[in-house]
Amino acid sequence: MKNRVLNLKLAVLAIAVLFMSCSKDDDSGAGTEEEAYNTEVAITDAPIDNANIQAAVVTITGVEVNGNAVEGFTATTVDLMTLQNGTTELLGNIDLKAQENASVSLILDYESDVDGDAPGCYVETVDGTKHALVAASNKIDIAQKVEVFASTANKIIVDFDLRKTIIAAAEAGDEFDFATDAELSSGLRLVNEVEAGKISGNVNDSQNTSETIVAYAYEAGTYTEAEAEGQGASNVTFANAVTSAKINNTTGAYELNFLKEGDYEVHFASYSDTDADGKLEFNGELQVESATGIDLSMIEITSQINLSLNVTVVGFVGQ
Repeated sequence: MKNRVLNLKLAVLAIAVLFMSCSKDDDSGAGTEEEAYNTEVAITDAPIDNANIQAAVVTITGVEVNGNAVEGFTATTVDLMTLQNGTTELLGNIDLKAQENASVSLILDYESDVDGDAPGCYVETVDGTKHALVAASNKIDIAQKVEVFASTANKIIVDFDLRKTIIAAAEAGDEFDFATDAELSSGLRLVNEVEAGKISGNVNDSQNTSETIVAYAYEAGTYTEAEAEGQGASNVTFANAVTSAKINNTTGAYELNFLKEGDYEVHFASYSDTDADGKLEFNGELQVESATGIDLSMIEITSQINLSLNVTVVGFVGQ
């Protein structure tokens, strides 16, 4: 009998201890919030392959991440062509929880710049003429999402790819325009600098095959010859390239910046202004050889890496 009473008391005590422990755990979780990390938002530009353009200006009046305004942002008018080869301009900061799919939106002013001068967004050609840029909506909801890490080093890069987003205008008397809303949405790229690397190097074109050479980075296995043909409503060539770089005509240097970790292939295309109208015409894809034996169809990029890729032009593909 004594043993039975003792066992009953022990059982009641065990249940009480378990209940108190569960209550304590519940209380400790109540009211706590997931940690947020201060995240910078910056903008950069992938170059446009048009020799007649000397400036591409946009006026940004708002930046949103997950629908929330970026702190510290004031309206800015910026020449995107000054933000190439890894150069960025800080737009502001926002506190974000770690997540895999953060969304970013830009709000543009097509009418006037921050000084009140018209237009707010435009292309300036080498003759000094400003060509207004407009789209159906003044808000660009970037299709791609970006990961935010549990880190104090988060920096979301908005890559405004001019080559994909600025097109020949359909209306007479207006030379340039923004692409369709859908193409604008997909023509801007997002990457967190925490997980980004880059490819840089030199192109040796001793045969002088090209007036201009452009390097295109693709996710490995995604490139086809059809990329050289215009695609979509705006007839964009090399539309599926992750990013691109114009090779310096003097030094042969180039940089493919802010590449998210993964495997890539790099292709080089030849352009010349064959009819002297200030616009570059596509000559063909160049056949190149790596100076260090790197397989250009399978290039592994890891975070913070700067992969050196020097190549020599040996001719045209298929010739």
